[in-house]
Amino acid sequence: MFENLTDRLSKTLKNLRGQGRLSEDNIRDSLREVRMALLEADVALPVVKDFIDNVREKALGQEVVASLSPGQALVKVVNDELVAIMGESQATIDLNHKPPVIVLMAGLQGAGKTTTVAKLARRLRESEKKSVMVASADVYRPAAIAQLQTLSTEVGADFYPSNKDQKPVSIARDAVEAARRSGADVLIIDTAGRLAIDEQMMDEIRAIHDAVDPAETLFVVDSMTGQDAARTAKAFDDALPLSGVVLTKIDGDARGGAALSVRHITGKPIKFIGSGEKTDALEAFHPDRIASRILGMGDILSLVEQAQEKVDHEKAERLARKVKKGRGFDLEDLRDQFTQMDKMGGLANLVDKLPGMGAGVSQAMQNPAHTKQMKRMVAIIDSMTPLERRKPEVINGSRKRRVAQGSGTQIQDVNRLLKQHKQMQRMMKKMGSKGGMANMMRGMKGRLPPGFPM
Repeated sequence: MFENLTDRLSKTLKNLRGQGRLSEDNIRDSLREVRMALLEADVALPVVKDFIDNVREKALGQEVVASLSPGQALVKVVNDELVAIMGESQATIDLNHKPPVIVLMAGLQGAGKTTTVAKLARRLRESEKKSVMVASADVYRPAAIAQLQTLSTEVGADFYPSNKDQKPVSIARDAVEAARRSGADVLIIDTAGRLAIDEQMMDEIRAIHDAVDPAETLFVVDSMTGQDAARTAKAFDDALPLSGVVLTKIDGDARGGAALSVRHITGKPIKFIGSGEKTDALEAFHPDRIASRILGMGDILSLVEQAQEKVDHEKAERLARKVKKGRGFDLEDLRDQFTQMDKMGGLANLVDKLPGMGAGVSQAMQNPAHTKQMKRMVAIIDSMTPLERRKPEVINGSRKRRVAQGSGTQIQDVNRLLKQHKQMQRMMKKMGSKGGMANMMRGMKGRLPPGFPM
């Protein structure tokens, strides 16, 4: 996420950290680099101008110039200003209304609106313990209603049935009544998108809004459209009283222009970010954590929250005990690690939140080949007997041939897995020793530990 911007800003600010003192000259040179980085990231020009002006004013202030480590003080100024333009604090969805709390979703076609409805329904059910009903007022896109029905089953939300012969406003009104009768806590209404903003679309969504009076009107926008995302959000905000924005496809956004422009241009908070197609891939938007990620400092808090929600803690504790006692890290353990990683959004998502990981590593992890390779490794382990998983040293030539045949892979794939397992085994042994974790992290220097599928 935002790899290009992270790379440019990290290099510029790293040079400043080494400066014994800051002067107008080196601040000016550095801010020129920061300005170029933001423009290349497709951040809107008014946002870039305000950002640079604010940082310059604070950087030349007494607090930074007189600091014992002025370079680090300037990094803090840049970090604080990134947080400020993205919204200072986390904006949550407002559920303090008489049920059903109505959430209206708006946006252009292709932004991922319907998938976001399902993701939000799942999040509200699992995190907020709310009963959720979803309804589709999109009578134009073929199979839009059927898609939402399928997704609602997957996430455990009630579905209000509608069809393409009904009027969108009637669907919305009837869905509210149905949600009221069923005792649903929240009703999320999906609306039609267009390829571009047009008057008919705006009239229709205004009519739906007036008919149901939603507590939240969320604008769903593709983050990869950069500053166009902010312009589109502004157009919708002029037509509708938006309460917030959801940025989708954030995992594919190497620039970050939308995240840095939307709040400044619309005045509306970004409430959620979506990454990937899975229905659990919706995160609350924390400006301070995103600023930290942009500056290459990671996002450990979000990583911990994800781990608490999705990791099998019993298995994790069992592995921790094994490592502490110096027992072998076997292939069963390796398969469990891959499974847990997949639950947390895959290796790319994990690396993106780790501090000190270079943008190159993060970009490399976006390659779909890594996900495919991880699945292949799991298939190889699944083709082994329980004995082979517990004691990989018994796997001889004939066993390798059988495992390769059973998993639909080649013998060299089996050999590669066994080699990577040995590397991870050594790493786990180091972690179990006194001061092992700290020594290992120092030795990695922003790289992935040995044994990870690269």
